[in-house]
Amino acid sequence: MIIKEKGYTHWEGELKESKFPWLPITVWGIKLTFRKKFFKLLFFLSLVPALVFLVGIYVSERLEDFQFMIKESTQFININPNYFKAYFTNDFLLFTIVIILVFCGAGLISDDLKYNSLQLYFARPLKKKDYFLGKVSVIIFFLFIITLIPGLILFLMKLIFSGSFRFFLTFPLLPLAIIVYSVFVTGFFSFYTLLLSSLSKNRRYVSIFIFGLYIFSDVLFGIFYGIFGNKYFALLSIKSNLQQVGTTIFNQKMPYDFPWIYSFLVLFLFCILSGVVLQKRVRGVEIIK
Repeated sequence: MIIKEKGYTHWEGELKESKFPWLPITVWGIKLTFRKKFFKLLFFLSLVPALVFLVGIYVSERLEDFQFMIKESTQFININPNYFKAYFTNDFLLFTIVIILVFCGAGLISDDLKYNSLQLYFARPLKKKDYFLGKVSVIIFFLFIITLIPGLILFLMKLIFSGSFRFFLTFPLLPLAIIVYSVFVTGFFSFYTLLLSSLSKNRRYVSIFIFGLYIFSDVLFGIFYGIFGNKYFALLSIKSNLQQVGTTIFNQKMPYDFPWIYSFLVLFLFCILSGVVLQKRVRGVEIIK
């Protein structure tokens, strides 16, 4: 009996480019984050402020059933742009965002640097912009759930509870302010997290950087303000700058007596610096077709 060996057969198929080559990076990053210990509990706690403010909106439309709350907290039940500003710029929400970033963002780039995975990513082929987009989409996913989505739901529920569009007609730009500030905060913290994640191959060090820099900037502001009494030192604080810009977007009285554009420029320049560093830190062999 004659035995014939089949040699190598060339593949004659067609190579199709994916429209979203970054999507697997994002999906895997989200899955890894939810697998981390205590993250699900923390993620639930991060939604508590939204639930509290939702209760406030409900109470504002049912004052006859909550007369005992009127004398104690008249500002809480006064639903206006300042109410939404209070949600987006309160200390607890910003602090929670930083903790979420420790879980979802610390290892985004540091793990790739540690295991020399960048060459594998770019050999797919995958462009550098797709790599960054896949990583940043993980951060966007979690931060939008904490900021943008609750903000829009709060606005929508106000309309539903009131049973009219009077609130929207009174504050027609409020939905835009919610979107703009959510995108701004998410954009800044995306650069912030990716920059710090690219500075070390050790995820634990990066976690300390993400948490420590945020806290240290606020402590530094407190020290200098306590010595010199000049509110311009608020520009040293990440939290204060975000609150200054947020207050301006919602068209409320600014917490510090200096132009909001200064805070915006500080955060914007930080993002530019982050982009420059990321371009140098993230290197690999890109396949040119």
